[in-house]
Amino acid sequence: MVNISRICFRKYGNFVDNLRLYVRGGSGGMGLPRLGGQGGNGGDVWMVATKSMTLKRIKDKYPQKRFIGGSGGNSSVQALKGQKGKDIEVLAPVGITVTTDDSRIVGDLNVEGDRVMVAKGGSGGSLYSEFQPKKGQAKHIRLDLKLIADLGLLGFPNAGKSSLLTALSNAKPQIASYAFTTLRPEIGKVMYPDYKQISVADLPGLIEGAHLNKGMGHKFLKHVERTKQLLFVVDVCGFQLATKTPFRSAFEAVQLLTKELELYKEELASKPALLVVNKMDLPDAEDKLAELKEQLQKPEEFSDLLPDDMIPNNYMTFRHVVPVSTITGFGIDHLKTCIRLSLDEDAAMETSAIHQNKLRALRYQLT
Repeated sequence: MVNISRICFRKYGNFVDNLRLYVRGGSGGMGLPRLGGQGGNGGDVWMVATKSMTLKRIKDKYPQKRFIGGSGGNSSVQALKGQKGKDIEVLAPVGITVTTDDSRIVGDLNVEGDRVMVAKGGSGGSLYSEFQPKKGQAKHIRLDLKLIADLGLLGFPNAGKSSLLTALSNAKPQIASYAFTTLRPEIGKVMYPDYKQISVADLPGLIEGAHLNKGMGHKFLKHVERTKQLLFVVDVCGFQLATKTPFRSAFEAVQLLTKELELYKEELASKPALLVVNKMDLPDAEDKLAELKEQLQKPEEFSDLLPDDMIPNNYMTFRHVVPVSTITGFGIDHLKTCIRLSLDEDAAMETSAIHQNKLRALRYQLT
């Protein structure tokens, strides 16, 4: 098991989705009492969004993870007003939320060029401070990616998520005959003939009780929040995690996944979702698929298959149910089409909502 963990860490260790930094504004400059001179203010520290940056690059480029603004210039006979200290600009990825250690939101970097001041420089010495300068703000901040992919693959271990990502995209995740082969998200790009690209994240395998932080627990569920839509992946013939755990059918797997989402954060279960029924190359797969589709049409009639505490409050409704085999390639092209349709549908609705809001704002201004 130790060797497996080392291999996985090397493969997936490049992904960084949050980073803690120390930031401090520059100290102000000294005032000049005999002439009433004012010291310059210390430099501020800013986070600036740019598409070419990643959290991994920040971590590698600045291993100390410390950013300090320049000190303000002292007042002098030659310059009664001291120069302002140099501002520090830290380039950060687009799609970042900046928070303090106590989870207070400092700001968001949503589009390229967005700027957030994270530490203000101290004021220079002046008459009001008896010509003594002040130190700059000092704090630790956290940078958290809000969105890691358009689509997140959601499934129990050995459902075939890593194999599916390989079949769909240009990603080459580690695939092996172990229950847990994904320790960190692996991001792949699905390419379309019109050059449209859709990002898909293979998220760490979930186990029952993840909402209680069992297994990868909250680390896994945190990543689910950062995808636009969900792609449930289940083994058509069901699965059993270990000899001491119960066997779960494909229908049970779907409902248990839904319940884990609800228990962690109920709104996650309302995300748009598609269902991939994998391993259609196995014997009796067609019969198992027909049974699953029947159960999904009226899930409440089959709730007795589940433990009472794992019955979802609301059963998931899938936009598409797509049978595939990552071994033979069956259904992969159809799945790509369904993914594109689902994301385009949401994008169109979002664009329409923006236009409606703009029209309402314009009517309000004209009245």
